Amino acid sequence: MGMDSPLFLTKIECPVCGTINEFETIRVGAYTEGERQTDFCPTIIKWRNPRYQKYHPLLFFTVTCSKCFYTREFNNAYKEWSKDNNFRIYRQKVIKEHHMEELSSGDSFVNVIGQSIDHEKYPDESAILKMSLAAYDELLYDHPAHLDLGRFYLRIAWMFRFMNAGNATVDKAPRPMHIDDIERAINDLNNWMTGLSRNTEYLINAVDAYCVQVAGSNSEIESEKENYTQLIESLKDLGSNGTAILNDLKVQLKVSKASAGVVAGSGSGEAFYNCGSFSEFLSGLRRYWDGIACSEMEAIRIAVKYYIAAFESGKQIAKGNPTLQAAYLIAELSRQIGDHDTARQYFNNTIKTGQEFINEIRGDRIRTALARKILEMAMKQGKKNLAEAK
Repeated sequence: MGMDSPLFLTKIECPVCGTINEFETIRVGAYTEGERQTDFCPTIIKWRNPRYQKYHPLLFFTVTCSKCFYTREFNNAYKEWSKDNNFRIYRQKVIKEHHMEELSSGDSFVNVIGQSIDHEKYPDESAILKMSLAAYDELLYDHPAHLDLGRFYLRIAWMFRFMNAGNATVDKAPRPMHIDDIERAINDLNNWMTGLSRNTEYLINAVDAYCVQVAGSNSEIESEKENYTQLIESLKDLGSNGTAILNDLKVQLKVSKASAGVVAGSGSGEAFYNCGSFSEFLSGLRRYWDGIACSEMEAIRIAVKYYIAAFESGKQIAKGNPTLQAAYLIAELSRQIGDHDTARQYFNNTIKTGQEFINEIRGDRIRTALARKILEMAMKQGKKNLAEAK
């Protein structure tokens, strides 16, 4: 890498397989960000070296071992893992055992994801895949860090937003209003159809098992089975018709994009390896792990779950502004997915706790400034949530 590169290489030994990797590391000041959205997602990202504009910084947020695909957030804790007694004594052995067990199976989540990462051909998709794999590896531990999992999924949501909106870098042409909404809705429907098919098969197996189990003691079992069969056939028809309609919608979306002058990019609607789209690829991963997020909204729902778990444990989040920010994030993310009751609860928590905290530290200008900012956002978004809930 030349001196004008915003990246430099950092050597780290993989704690799972022992491979010495050289990971790309972002230099301080390599890019600038615009204002952040209500969930702290940056609106504009501009690299000082324009040749790197195709890369989102979140591509380098996690790193993946080139040999065993072990993935972790690329922070100081990982860079210094060999000096972390707690990690080496309590976590390393368990994670290594479970990860290598996954790796030994050629057809496994770890292998499929690891072999699909390509920084050059699919930089945006690879960012999502790496963060998904980091979440998967974190969950291999008996006591995963819920706060980290929440942070991973929130950033996955940001990447989906970046890919679908196309407005986070200055060199991408703005997309026409509402084209993104149409595409996002079609992708969500596609994911729903995939779940319908999977759960229909599950239902068939469950009904068959039930009928076999009670066949000798239930004289009405044949009638019950017939009712189930008819209803399941209706589900199959729904799935078949829905798939046909979705295919027509995808064709119409392409027509709309063409008429609106939208340039094809690496968004979730474009081909990914042998799959028709990245969303289709992600949906196929559900057979390995149901924790994969296939859209921005799914990623947010999962993020909320883990943020709440971390918040309620009272152990993973530091007191003061970090607690305020976590409560606010839970509220705002809940509002975004339409869970207005949870949003109201945590907005109220943020406002009440924030006012008390500001009163306690009123002599500390730096911490009170941040607390006031979070409090102002909670009050503004809290009013928005109440209006949306009506």
